[in-house]
Amino acid sequence: MNPPAGTRRVEAHPNSTASDTGGSATSDRRGAIGLLEQARTVTVLCHRAPDPDTVGSGLALAIVLARRGVDVRVSFDGPTGIPDSMRDMPGREHLVPADGVHEAADLVVAVDCGGRERLGSLAACLDRARSSLVIDHHLSNTRFGDVNVVDPSAVSTTAVLADLFDDWGVPIDAELAEPLYAGLVSDTGSFKWATPASHLLAHRLLATGIDGSTITRELLDTHPFGWLPMLAAVLRSARLLPYVGGHGLVYAVVTLDDARHLRPAEVESVVDIVRTVGDADVAAVLKQTIDGWAVSLRSRAAVDVSRIAVALGGGGHRHAAGYSCTGDVSDVLRALVARMA
Repeated sequence: MNPPAGTRRVEAHPNSTASDTGGSATSDRRGAIGLLEQARTVTVLCHRAPDPDTVGSGLALAIVLARRGVDVRVSFDGPTGIPDSMRDMPGREHLVPADGVHEAADLVVAVDCGGRERLGSLAACLDRARSSLVIDHHLSNTRFGDVNVVDPSAVSTTAVLADLFDDWGVPIDAELAEPLYAGLVSDTGSFKWATPASHLLAHRLLATGIDGSTITRELLDTHPFGWLPMLAAVLRSARLLPYVGGHGLVYAVVTLDDARHLRPAEVESVVDIVRTVGDADVAAVLKQTIDGWAVSLRSRAAVDVSRIAVALGGGGHRHAAGYSCTGDVSDVLRALVARMA
């Protein structure tokens, strides 16, 4: 249950000013540090169907908090476990199943979540906690925490967290660098859409002695054999619509049968193959789910796919976004084309 009216409070870092604090702040690092320093029990929540950025952020933050003697637990609301490539990542000992989180933590931290709906059933933890903190880099973030550290210019949430650690005076050693690098290399597509700041952070993390090439290979270049026949079937479905709102659209469809024995990470990787088509500025992969469709969008040039995704009930970044919907394939395509026109 929520605390009685008037008792819920968010205290700032001792060196902050009044303008630094409050849930409306976009990047309130001082307020975040204040919450993290005061809390003795912390639940860190990753988004559903977790990827390396949300898991890496959650594990890195848990490592820091555990070193301070905090009772910290990291969790997410399915529908699958963490990527196989991260099962040996530092901080994994803090992962608990969804029913193993604190009943009412001092602080709940949501990492890499643009909105509370991305937390699934664990969104209820926000209401039971004394305070909540959001750490993210999605342009479409709804600022649903008491304090929000949201930097849309950052390429990953782990990059946002690295800045927060610097402000907090937390040294980044190899144990922290590994999960931070996992999120960085994943969300930049192995630095295909990196910024100068991304490369500076990568240099800093690699300088701690972590094996960046192995981390990258396991995260992005390792698939089970079943991925190959799935990919073959999906690419046969690919179609090009050359003139949609002045931009080409290439799309492919992944059915439940195509992905039956594969993890979400394997299915999600398809969009980064479809996006390589040079005849289109926008790539879309329609992934069938039990409830409908999850659509992944990627873009090049001047197309902001986050605007398309937000209009269709989702969110994301300028060049990488997504949303969920229902209907048949023709319905999904019709709605997408209408938003691009």
